[in-house]
Amino acid sequence: MQQQAGPNSEQTGQASDSSPEHPVDSGDVRQEDQEQGYAPPTSLFGRAFALIDRNLAYVLPAPAAIVILLLMGYPFFYTVSLSLQRVNVTMTRFTFVGAENLLEVLTADARFLSAFWITLYFTVASLMLELVLAMIMALVMNRTFRGLGVIRTLFLLPLVATPTATSVIWLIMMEPSIGILNYFLEAVGLPRSLWVAGDTSVVPSLVWINAWHGVPFVMLILLAGLRSLPTEPFEAARIDGASKLQEFFQITLPLLKGAIVVAMLFRAIDTLKVFDAIWIMTAGGPGRRSETLHIYSYLTAFEFYDLGYGSAVILVFMVIILVISAVLIRLRQRAWL
Repeated sequence: MQQQAGPNSEQTGQASDSSPEHPVDSGDVRQEDQEQGYAPPTSLFGRAFALIDRNLAYVLPAPAAIVILLLMGYPFFYTVSLSLQRVNVTMTRFTFVGAENLLEVLTADARFLSAFWITLYFTVASLMLELVLAMIMALVMNRTFRGLGVIRTLFLLPLVATPTATSVIWLIMMEPSIGILNYFLEAVGLPRSLWVAGDTSVVPSLVWINAWHGVPFVMLILLAGLRSLPTEPFEAARIDGASKLQEFFQITLPLLKGAIVVAMLFRAIDTLKVFDAIWIMTAGGPGRRSETLHIYSYLTAFEFYDLGYGSAVILVFMVIILVISAVLIRLRQRAWL
């Protein structure tokens, strides 16, 4: 009996040694791996492959990150370097002037100030018009009726249209003498308009065209917000006898403020960057009535061949965009609280 207990006790001891209370040494594991025929890579290629395999989370996105940094970093730093220099017409002499260009833009350039106010007017008016029209469209699309899919598709067409091509079409439609829009105005007894050819009508016309492009995008965000609203507040309001207007202003709008701020953030950035439509339709004219900061910087750099000053203008404009974006992002964060 004692002889039989010996092997059992040895097996019990071995089992207790391999239990979680007695962890196995990593040196023993490596020794077992070597006994089983495994050996760590010794060649340069093998070690490199093992290093990559251990850091795949950083290696896989590294090429895309490097390309993005090059595409964004090089133009930015080159623009900054140009803004600190005076460049002659032939671009053969670069004279370092420090912050002279930037100071002149901020303190002594009346044309820059005029372009800034036109840009601000164009942006704010576009955002307000887009918000009103998109809210009306989202409220209509939030209902169920016959032909909803067709109407939704028609409303989304401006979103997929090319801005350059549609700008040419709008330019033809707004032609003062033969444009179809003046024909409609005369048909209802209204006077003809100069549209983008008039001093006072050019910016409102550009605002309308930009809003026509942006309303479907804002409508999609607001429609998604409407679909996600809880039904309990509306049911309680109907029980209390609230009207549709009271439901909209006291329940719908407060609950939609997060979606509204997000939509305005994206559209503000897009509107501040608008260049192609304005350049195709007016090129900053008539006179300088529609000369935004993008148009002004382009004319300064590539029409007047003053790359240093044009770079300073666009650099100041970029700082303005960053400040506006930071304010909107802060508003979005507060809206979600």
